[in-house]
Formats: sequence, C-alpha cells, structure tokens
Amino acid sequence: MRVYFDCVIPFWISIGVLSLCQGLVVSLPRAWSPAWMARLHSRLWALVPVLSIVGFVAVGSLAEEGSAQALTYIALGGVPALAALALGWLMRWSRPALALLVVPLFVLAWTDRGALAGQGAGVLLSALSCVALGALIAGATPARWLALGIVAMACVDTALVVSDLLQAPNNALNAAHPVGGLPRLQAEVFGSAVMGYGDLFVAGVLGGLLAVATDRSRQLTGALLVALLAVTFDFLFFVVDELPATVPVASALLIIVGASRRHRIRPVVARLPRRARAARAPTPP
Repeated sequence: MRVYFDCVIPFWISIGVLSLCQGLVVSLPRAWSPAWMARLHSRLWALVPVLSIVGFVAVGSLAEEGSAQALTYIALGGVPALAALALGWLMRWSRPALALLVVPLFVLAWTDRGALAGQGAGVLLSALSCVALGALIAGATPARWLALGIVAMACVDTALVVSDLLQAPNNALNAAHPVGGLPRLQAEVFGSAVMGYGDLFVAGVLGGLLAVATDRSRQLTGALLVALLAVTFDFLFFVVDELPATVPVASALLIIVGASRRHRIRPVVARLPRRARAARAPTPP
C-alpha cells in the first residue's frame, strides 16, 4: 500500500522513486532451485503472498501496538540477513563478497535515518530482501500456482484498501520504532511517501517467477511493465490518499501471460494447411 503524507521532498519524486524501485526488484531475482529444494516444492507456497497480507491485518487487529512492535524487530533482523543472501547468492550478478555491502547500508540507514540517504539505504535493504524472498519462493512453487497467488494478493489488497481495513494496522506499523534509534525496516519511507513491505515483496515474487518460468528478456519486460504501470497508477493520488500498490505488479503479470498465449497461438495457425485456415475463418454475414 502506498500512502501520501506531507514532507519537504515533492511527492511526485518520492512516489516515483518507490514505484521505480518496484520495477527494479522485479528485474533482480535469479532462478535458484538447487536439488535439495525439490523436497520443499509444493503449491502451498503460493498461499504465502495472500497470507502475508491477511495475517498482517488479523494480527494487527488483535493487538495493533504489540504486533507492530514485534514486526519492527523481526524486520530489523530479517531484512539485512535476506539482503545479504540476495547480494551473495540469489540475485543477478551476485557474489559472496557483495554480501558485506549490507553492513554500510545498515549503518547509513541507522545514522542518517532522517535524511534521504538514510531512507534510500533502508529502502534498498528492504528491496534486496524481497529479491531474496522472491527467488526462494519461486524456486519452491509451481509457476502457475504462484501466478495465481500474486493475482490473489492484489485482489485481497485492493479489497482491504477500499474497505479501509488496512489503515489502522498500517498506522501502528509506521509508528513503531526499535530502541536506540535503529532503522525502521518494516515499511519503506522515502521523502513524502511510504510503501508497505508487501508491495516490494510481491514485486520480488513476480521477478522470481519470471526468472524461473521464462527467459531474461521476459523478466526485464516484466520489470519495465511494473515500473510504467506503477508510475501511471500513481496519478490516482490526485483523487485519493491511499492505493493498493500490488495492483501494477499483478497487472504486469496478466499482460505477460496474455501476450505469451497469443504468441503461442500465432505459429500454430501459420502452420495450418490453407484449407484448414479457410475453414476456421468466420463466414461473412
């Protein structure tokens, strides 16, 4: 979910950076399915995207402040660890030595948390962690079921935003702070906009799905589509203050699936005998 709030940084810059970040996350996961992961392969992993948002609302409704405080500490430990996995092994051009970059990024997000540099470092850490999650889930889930999971997450997210059920849990989560001024990695704040962690997570899942089920060019096409659709979707902020940022990701997936099906049908029609093609042509009224 994207939310608008006042800040000295222009909103169009803030939300544009976060929207482009979604596209970047789609482009980074690599296909990663070692032999030992075959034992974990199950269609049940496709439920993770939906359960992540439903569980957040359910837990948040029961104990908003307590659950938000717990989530901020889970993010504080989990996000850097996952980001290190992405840099070292689970993203394009990964190298084990690159995992060490998590340390300066975390320090910058901590020491400069009130400035754009610190906010950017925090967003980058979260984005990299979502790259790792996307690669892991895509490696253990059948592609068709994972695609359905992405679309289902967008539908649930839209319903929750429209019904205003996400507002209270998100307010509690955005207000939660770990001790010692440590960085808040449970939500992505940049300038005058904030994006939920789940919005980058679903982009990582799409990137992992495209990396496993298609080729590199299709993954880059998906990343470009997500970025363009997300930026276009942001124009709705002229009339609303809150949007489900999972929708551009699911829309990009549906466009890619539709284009793939048309691509498979055309060569088949071209190989049909001329009589068969004539028979398939509609008769004039």
